[in-house]
Parts: sequence; C-alpha cells; structure tokens
Amino acid sequence: MTTAQLSPTDRTTVTRGRNRMVSDRDELHRFLADALVAHLGVVVGDHPLVLPTAYAVDLHGPDEGGSLYVHGSVAAGWLRQAAGATVCVTVTELDGLVAGRSAFHHSMNYCSAVVIGPARVVDDEAERARALDLIVDHMVPGRAATLRASTRKELAATAVLAVPLHEASMKARAGGPVDEPSDVEAGVWGGHIPLRRVSTGAVSGEDSHDRVPDDVARRAASYSAR
Repeated sequence: MTTAQLSPTDRTTVTRGRNRMVSDRDELHRFLADALVAHLGVVVGDHPLVLPTAYAVDLHGPDEGGSLYVHGSVAAGWLRQAAGATVCVTVTELDGLVAGRSAFHHSMNYCSAVVIGPARVVDDEAERARALDLIVDHMVPGRAATLRASTRKELAATAVLAVPLHEASMKARAGGPVDEPSDVEAGVWGGHIPLRRVSTGAVSGEDSHDRVPDDVARRAASYSAR
C-alpha cells in the first residue's frame, strides 16, 4: 500500500531546499497530469544518458503507486539498457525567471518531480495498447479514440516501459527573489518574469483539410486561456 506522502525512501527524500518540498502525493498526480515532457535517465554502457520523452500516467496501473509509461523504438539502445534497470524520470515545468538583487539570489520559479524505480517492459498486449493510448491522450485528450488501430508492424516496432510512481519527490518555487536586506536597501531592482505555456492555435497540415477536430481545438484553446 502506497503512502499518501511523497519521498518514501532515502533516494527521494529532499535534503536541500526543504522549504520548497511538496509532500502531498495528490499534488504530484495533478502536476504529472498537467506537464508534457519527461526526461528519462539511464546508464548505457559506461555513461549516463538522459533523453526527453512523451509520457503518461495510470494511477490505477499495476505498479506500486501507479504506473508512469514511456515508449520508444524496440531498436533503441537506451530502451534495451533501461529494461529491468533502475531509472530516474524527471518532469519539470518552468513558471518564471527570478531576478535577484545579487547573482547568488537569481533563481527560477518551477515545479519539478523526480521518480526513481525499476523500469518494466510492458509485455501484456492489453496494457501496452492502453499505455500507448494514454500517451496520445496525454498530449491531446480524447485523440486516441479518433485514430485507426495501430498495425502489427507499428506495435512490433514500439516498446513501452513502466516505472512505479511509489518512489517520488517533488519541489516547487513561486514568487519573487529572497534577497539580503542590505541589497534591498541598495535600491537595485528585483523581481520575476512570469512564464507560461501558450498556444497560438492549431495549424492544419498541408495535406489535411482545414477543419480542426474538436479534440485538437479544445487542447489548443486550453493553452490560449492560461
């Protein structure tokens, strides 16, 4: 049974910047549902490798704490090395640039999650199909149901990895700089530059009709309204 608190192990216990630690697992779930890009870290041969990847989460997946899914080509060396190995998956959203009154107090506003655990190759056909649909729907909710079924060739060329969500930590920062009183008194400007994800609208492909599907239009509009 997974605790409702984050950082359940030494590997994911925040030791620096504990004032920015997020301990509520529900906050992790909300963050992972909103963010878009994960980075998977794995040791390949004699060196570490970190790769950006699309992802999806199934809180009711078969792994402890739920399952975080990533996918890739069956021919990818990093994927073969990750299978059965302990990997690290990070997800970060940048919310702003913090300009302090000294170089030391410059920072960023962000939310960031770290998930550590054994990567499991998803062999079950039903789970793999669901994971791939979840990855598509994480990008554009409802999109998977509008697409043709994947061919045998496509499925044979694609591998899915699952990482348990149990062992995770999260940190977040918001607001302006935290400066030394003497630097504030010196009169140097301090503040922050908020940043957000924005869409300028869906663009139809040159070989597509002009009517944007409702699911795509809704997704684009969700980023216009932020």
